[in-house]
Amino acid sequence: MGWQILVLDMKKNNIFLSLRLNLFLYVGILIVFFFFIIAIFAPFISTHDPTSINLQELFLPPSMDHFFGTDELGRDVFSRVIYGTRVSLFVGFVAVGISVFVGLIIGLLGGFFRGYVDNILMRFVDIMLCFPSFFLILAVIAFLKPSISNVMIVIGLTSWMGVARLVRAETLSVGSRDFVTAAKLQGLSTIKILVKYILPNVISPVFVSAILGISAAIITESSLSFLGLGVQPPTPSWGNILMSGKENIMFAWWLSLFPGSSIFITVLGYNLLGEGLRDMIDPKTR
Repeated sequence: MGWQILVLDMKKNNIFLSLRLNLFLYVGILIVFFFFIIAIFAPFISTHDPTSINLQELFLPPSMDHFFGTDELGRDVFSRVIYGTRVSLFVGFVAVGISVFVGLIIGLLGGFFRGYVDNILMRFVDIMLCFPSFFLILAVIAFLKPSISNVMIVIGLTSWMGVARLVRAETLSVGSRDFVTAAKLQGLSTIKILVKYILPNVISPVFVSAILGISAAIITESSLSFLGLGVQPPTPSWGNILMSGKENIMFAWWLSLFPGSSIFITVLGYNLLGEGLRDMIDPKTR
């Protein structure tokens, strides 16, 4: 009787754990989908021109005419937050795309060839990891003209190290399997082996890492824009809206609350989605 109760208790715990994991995944999907819809239909959702200046409506609190109030130039904060969603998601996806591309190449080459190639590439990764990522980005941005394209490129080229190490570890494991050895014995080219046999078997954890990397890229872009080194006004960005709210937070709280909440909810959504996918793909974490 005791063992039956134990089995039933284990089954019940597994059911609750599965529901909890699915709940995280579904909430993450819902949040990500919500902000995707906002970014796609921004012209239809926004109520005002996000760059239109109206000096007669400075620092108006939230109302039915201006849902999130107005800023120091009379611009509608609601419309600026809506269009800022486009900027943040665009920067996040492009930056992560660059980092995944670079990390995949270095990780695949290091894990496949091993030996001197692996040692040289991994030492380069170690050197890059010695520098704090954000300060490295600041140093590079300081020599470049602040713009959306420069922010995306710099974030992507300074955040690929984790992907490279992950891909390299997975490639070392997959590269020792029989089907890869058989492909080598058949005389297939290195590129074909990497693309056809190894890449499909290492892409799942990379996909999860990329989703989590989007949230990190959004935070980095917002931080750079907050410091005045990212997206430049009048282009709306969550970071530069926060920057204007910093100087007027005592009497214009809405300038900090709404863009800050958007960053928090978006990052939370991508983290929940990434964690849920990781737990679903990797049975060891269940």
